[in-house]
Amino acid sequence: MSEVREFIPINIAVLTVSDTRTELDDVSGQTLVTGLTAAGHNLIDKKIVPDDIYQIRAAVSHWIADPAVNAVITTGGTGVTGRDGTPEAIQPLLDKVLDGFGEVFRMISYQDIKSSTMQSRAIAGVANATYIFCVPGSSGACRTAWESLIKEQLDYRTRPCNLVQLMPRLLEK
Repeated sequence: MSEVREFIPINIAVLTVSDTRTELDDVSGQTLVTGLTAAGHNLIDKKIVPDDIYQIRAAVSHWIADPAVNAVITTGGTGVTGRDGTPEAIQPLLDKVLDGFGEVFRMISYQDIKSSTMQSRAIAGVANATYIFCVPGSSGACRTAWESLIKEQLDYRTRPCNLVQLMPRLLEK
């Protein structure tokens, strides 16, 4: 019989990337906050920044430099328009890229939005022992990413493996 694992809550920051959203109408950011708190995790911070790679990078850099932050989830800025720059802002910060995140996200999304999923540039990785997930700006995409991928991987009880169990080893050289 396998050992029973206890849930380990982690500290998560949420960043909404948008030129138009405010705290009053940030449905996507709130979708992520609701999901992570319902799962038992701690919302350590939440911000909204414009679609500007330097403001995105500054907000995320602040969190990855803070040892109290275990994960960051961004929503928005992953499309293909001229203003969509979240992947460009985040990729230079990553120590390791989790290629499977974007691949599986698009595979799951295909079931709902068919070929439109190819427009998503969802990415994930690790920077300074902090997990970073960048998902599209629609609340449906946020729900899909949280419920189908992020929630399970940020749950220590998920078998055969999960990202939480790797946290103590992320800074190994």
